[in-house]
Amino acid sequence: MNPTRGNEASVLAQMHPAYFALVMATGIVSIAAQLLDLHRFAVALLPLNALFYVGLWALTLSRIVWHRKHVLADLLHHGRSVGFFTTVAATCVFGSQCFVIAGAWTVAAILWFLGIGLWAILTYAIIAVITVKSEKPTLAEGISGAWLLTVVSSHSIAVLGAQLAPRFTHYAAHALLLSLATWLGGSMLYFWIISLIFYRYTFYSLSPGDLAPPYWINMGAAAIATLAGSMLVAASAHSPVLLQILPFVRGFTLFWWATATWWIPMLAILGIWRHVCRRFPLRYDPLYWGAVFPMGMYTVCTVRLSQAIDAPYLMAIPRVFVFVALGTWCVTLYGMVSRFARQLRGSNSAA
Repeated sequence: MNPTRGNEASVLAQMHPAYFALVMATGIVSIAAQLLDLHRFAVALLPLNALFYVGLWALTLSRIVWHRKHVLADLLHHGRSVGFFTTVAATCVFGSQCFVIAGAWTVAAILWFLGIGLWAILTYAIIAVITVKSEKPTLAEGISGAWLLTVVSSHSIAVLGAQLAPRFTHYAAHALLLSLATWLGGSMLYFWIISLIFYRYTFYSLSPGDLAPPYWINMGAAAIATLAGSMLVAASAHSPVLLQILPFVRGFTLFWWATATWWIPMLAILGIWRHVCRRFPLRYDPLYWGAVFPMGMYTVCTVRLSQAIDAPYLMAIPRVFVFVALGTWCVTLYGMVSRFARQLRGSNSAA
């Protein structure tokens, strides 16, 4: 079939740039399962996520070739453009999954360098374009939790870099300094963006449709910041710079975990208001993978934090939360498969 025609072409043209959140969610849930002794599930998700990662890149490249106008429109769109940052986070989370589950350091290192390159290109290209474009939406229309994907992408580089650094031998300190810089730089972005999101929450009218799944990234961005800090603490022996500021890193990491924890009840309340009180339909949307990812990330970051600050009693939280993460992943996967099955039946009927 000609890629530029038909229902399949339409679906590809409208494919959301944030679909790489599928890889982010699957990778972090796999790591959570591995850390909490659910090894079979963790291992089973690794080849599945490799298939997701390769498949999404194939679809993305096909979209660039056949639907260039749609891609450019996404890059200029205040809401959809930040979805491209999922390519960075997915690359680094998949790298972490390869390293933690399979011990594949070389593959993880290649993915880390790829993630750094993608991050550098997307960060300055997207933010520059959004800054200089003449027509812009209002704050209420333009800002959402998806903007925090810029933070998640930066921190994902720090997480993977801190894990890989000890094996870089003579360049371990360099890798850790880069990881530290991306952690602190991402933290700067979080403070800027979350201020706008909170302002939008409290001073603009909010409808159920406005509370899209990416708002869970409010918590997920703080959770991955916790994980990045915890991994930097674990690797601090390889960096004189980190050793000098280790108390600060530990304290700032605990701050991030407290922030992520604060968000969970708030987001749960807003979810109840959206779906129970206002009866907003709960149907599959690719953006729901952006809600699954924070569940897995909070589980993993709490495990690593308990090790970084020597607080083993915190392990009671991830032992429960891992099943929340697994459950939301399974439900979202079922929704995705069901939607694709309906689209396939519709395509066959039209043919």
